[in-house]
Amino acid sequence: MAVLHNRISQKELKELMLRETEPRTTLSFYRYFTVNDPQHFRDELYKALDALKVFGRIYVAHEGINAQVSVPQSHFDAFRTYLYSVTGLEDMRLNIAVDDDGKSFWVLKIKIREKIVADGINDPAFDMSKKGKYVDAEKLNILAEDPDTIIIDMRNHYEYEVGHFENAIEVPSDTFREQLPMAVEMMQPYKNKNIIMYCTGGIRCEKASAYMLHNGFENVFHLEGGIINYAREIKERNLESKFTGKNFVFDDRLGERITEDVIAHCHQCGKPCDTHTNCKNEACHLLFIQCKECAEKYRGCCSVECSTVYQLPLEEQKQLRKGIDKGQHIFNKAKARLRPRLWERG
Repeated sequence: MAVLHNRISQKELKELMLRETEPRTTLSFYRYFTVNDPQHFRDELYKALDALKVFGRIYVAHEGINAQVSVPQSHFDAFRTYLYSVTGLEDMRLNIAVDDDGKSFWVLKIKIREKIVADGINDPAFDMSKKGKYVDAEKLNILAEDPDTIIIDMRNHYEYEVGHFENAIEVPSDTFREQLPMAVEMMQPYKNKNIIMYCTGGIRCEKASAYMLHNGFENVFHLEGGIINYAREIKERNLESKFTGKNFVFDDRLGERITEDVIAHCHQCGKPCDTHTNCKNEACHLLFIQCKECAEKYRGCCSVECSTVYQLPLEEQKQLRKGIDKGQHIFNKAKARLRPRLWERG
């Protein structure tokens, strides 16, 4: 069905998006609910959103929907009206981006997945309807002052690195499926504490709260709408921000600023910096933090070696990266290999 997918190159689509003059709104949304026929649901959703010129990345599974999109401002009301007309999506929270230029996506991709968040949970007794209690920004701020409260960050290391809540505990892994059992193990000594779980937009911490309850914890909370909604609430209600730094986001922006604090460092020179980028060498494409000076020095690459490759003719670059599987290539997973050439001087 030709109407259900794109036949124009990614490069051309991005160029078309950049030439747009109408402002776009970037937002995310998710909901856990039963989707009986994911393929049909996906196709109907694609046709409706494509007609509204929505761009973004959406995952559909039997357990629900997870989406990050950008919408032309003139179509926003029609977009919201359509979503709320879909059975299961009525009055769903829409998390509007905090720091947004509307250039986050340039194509609409809707994919069917086994789960909307890969969790590694195989226990048939696990029930997503039995989840923790929501907390809003005000409630989180109050609980954060209580010594009997533990705040757990259910995001990846590279997200935590550029911004997190005060005294939040990092679960040291870069896959959610690994973090869930680790969080259960780490929190065993604190079963009588208030445990607040948070993530970017709420989808991971909502599932994590259900998993903690499934494993015998009782006082479990999760941040409603995640960091994105927290940032909106503290601004609207003039509340103190307990979150410091930048919120990493999974679109072309790679981050939205919550406070002016810069708590991370350039992975090449060590100066304060929280700007994520991908190495320009497509055979590497490492996700790492790079300051403006190092971006100029290394031509947007993570090393002299990659910079040298990046300056080769395009056909030579393609030959060099044939058969390479980058996988999930991020700085902290490759730290042992990269640190000498990223930090060493002399």
